[in-house]
Amino acid sequence: MPMEPKPGKSGSAGATSATEAGSPWAPFRHPIFTVIWLATVISNIGSWMYSTATGWLMTELAPDPFVVSMVQVAATLPMFLLALPAGALADVIDRRRLLIAVEIATTALSAVFAAFVWLDIVTPSSLLLFTFLIGVAGVLTAPSWQAIVPQLVPKRDLAPAVTLNGVGFNISRAVGPALGGIVMGLLGIAAPFWINAVSNLGSVGALIWWRSPRSGNSHLPAERLWGAIVTGIRYGRYNAHLQATLVRSVGFFLFASAY
Repeated sequence: MPMEPKPGKSGSAGATSATEAGSPWAPFRHPIFTVIWLATVISNIGSWMYSTATGWLMTELAPDPFVVSMVQVAATLPMFLLALPAGALADVIDRRRLLIAVEIATTALSAVFAAFVWLDIVTPSSLLLFTFLIGVAGVLTAPSWQAIVPQLVPKRDLAPAVTLNGVGFNISRAVGPALGGIVMGLLGIAAPFWINAVSNLGSVGALIWWRSPRSGNSHLPAERLWGAIVTGIRYGRYNAHLQATLVRSVGFFLFASAY
């Protein structure tokens, strides 16, 4: 981490430091943020390739429109069922260990399903099952990925770090489906599933390499999962700004998901 200018130094040095701190690229000065950001972008590209391939694969296995639509149901149902518990879990247990464990499980699930597709033993039921399980893993890690950002950069770089995370997600969302289609056309339907499994290894390696800063010792008992969920619901009920955000989110995603 670069040292802050000491009092009494020239004003130009202080102005330079302020300019650097205000740069949208400032978070990339911190190696751990850069490594984890690149790893998650690559992993998300693999995930979008996987998402594209699952829909296409289902049209080959069972072209009935209702069955094909169930792929999106299996992918999004975990968020509906587990978003609150996942958020509470990120506050109750060590986030780094949670991320490592679930990302390893995601890699294993993705590799097993890729083998099913490669061996041509996949069925509509197994496709929906693995899509649901991988979706569960994604929901369990999503709050923790967001919550560790303040541990990767100093406070002055937090706002651009959050913005860069959004940029990285949109990059992967734009690139992933296109790459998925190209790879399927060139290498076959199993290729995107293998790439998804391999792309997740970068996230696992980055998390193992990272050593999160230790928080101060607390003399309070560990919070229970259900208690954390209730606290979160209560906070959302009485926080007017969060209520406005939730209303806008529901109003948008209800119709955007259908589309």
